[in-house]
Amino acid sequence: MFQAAAIRLDDKSEFYRDLAGQLWALLDGETDAISNAANTSALIFQMVPDLNWAGFYFLRSERELVVGPFQGKPACVRIAVGRGVCGSAVEQRRSILVEDVHAFPGHIACDEASRSELVVLLLRDGRVLGVLDLDSTIAGRFDREDQAGMEALAAIYVDASGWQGRA
Repeated sequence: MFQAAAIRLDDKSEFYRDLAGQLWALLDGETDAISNAANTSALIFQMVPDLNWAGFYFLRSERELVVGPFQGKPACVRIAVGRGVCGSAVEQRRSILVEDVHAFPGHIACDEASRSELVVLLLRDGRVLGVLDLDSTIAGRFDREDQAGMEALAAIYVDASGWQGRA
């Protein structure tokens, strides 16, 4: 049985290396994309400080993301590509870090308490599968180190899950 271990928070690069190691151990041998998304979002929510939402949106068509496993308050179920931070990340094919969601044009507020957001792509062989979405009640909570760390975690999730088809 997997048991998350405490990670030092004073060095972000070390924190994300340790968290990546724990994620590999958690997902080892499991290839179901939904199960792995559930455990990935739970681990991130448990271990990363100051989050109020952590979860997945999967690309179900060229035009729409649909919510997947997450931790936090109930979420928006469907997001059009190009709308909000998640839809914009897919449309622009890049991660998006937002220090103040109220300053982001078209931000979708599933939780009014959210102040900052980080969205990273789930990519397999150059194809966008969806996004990993993180929200915080603290403005400016995320930085480029968080982005790089979460991009690495998203890649671990995609690799472990196989992603031969859709989730």
